[in-house]
Amino acid sequence: MDASNSRPGPPPPRVVLTFPGQGAQHARMAAGLYGVSKSFTSMMDHAFDVFGPAGRTLREGWLAATPPETFDDISYAQPLLYAVNCAMGTMLTEAGLRPHVLLGHSVGELAAATLAGVFSFDNGLRYLSEYTGVYRHAPRGGMLAVAASPKEVESHLVPGVVIGAVNAPRQVLLSAAEEALASMEAALRGAGITCARARALQPFHHPVMRDVVTAHAGLLARPPLHAPHTTLYSAYTGQELPDDLATDWQFWTGQPAEPVLYGPTLERLLSGGPHLLVEAGPGQSLTALARRMPAVARGDSTALALLPARAGEPDADINAVHNALKQLASYGCDPLSLDF
Repeated sequence: MDASNSRPGPPPPRVVLTFPGQGAQHARMAAGLYGVSKSFTSMMDHAFDVFGPAGRTLREGWLAATPPETFDDISYAQPLLYAVNCAMGTMLTEAGLRPHVLLGHSVGELAAATLAGVFSFDNGLRYLSEYTGVYRHAPRGGMLAVAASPKEVESHLVPGVVIGAVNAPRQVLLSAAEEALASMEAALRGAGITCARARALQPFHHPVMRDVVTAHAGLLARPPLHAPHTTLYSAYTGQELPDDLATDWQFWTGQPAEPVLYGPTLERLLSGGPHLLVEAGPGQSLTALARRMPAVARGDSTALALLPARAGEPDADINAVHNALKQLASYGCDPLSLDF
């Protein structure tokens, strides 16, 4: 017998669960799992209960065929994204998936931290409830997605506009109050640079948010924090989050004023060998970003989404999850046992 035939094959890739943030929200995101997956449904119902009277409004807006006009506002988008991300991540882990790494974008990092045990789901929900109350005081504004590198964008920046996120080698988000953002959009279009408004009504990841939280910090509770039990990467530090930072509330409350370095963080993570990136949240925005990374483009690592890009037919979410699980098995993951 040829000894070479008995050698073990390469180890399976490390599994990374990724969680999207503001801008990924859309009508009936992941709603096809509601009432079908027991764990997903239970967590969503629990979230609506914890939010109190506002929970009924959130649930109705989430399940509506046509979302309310304020669906992209922090009061809708952030609590729903957090709840859906956590519910989907929990559905996977309860089915038997054991991720090696957790990584989120913006509010998705709060969901990743919850799955890593930094704070409980209940405490995360209460924090988000208080958080949305504080950041209602932010100036009207938003974010602008630009198909260019940070260096290319910097020469076009106008006063009041900052780079709020670096998502890929040629994908950045600019953040500003409304008047400055409108001027920036016009200037970029005039220069022939492709850009589009992101689905946000506040200037997230802009220094002005620091003033908001400083003025209203007393409204934010500080529930217990714990060291992560699963490797947690932070898109704010660009690397694995150490225990002392994970358990520092100033780190979490300061995030809305800091830039998101999701692209550089993901690139650093992927440099450590083959990974299987699983987007455990609504849409496919993070999967699309991952496929622009050299390691994924070369085939060294793989990215797949759990759900369709947008809500579709009644069974679309369920079918997408089942198809994703077949792909996970083909990459060497143990078979998962879903509760539907």
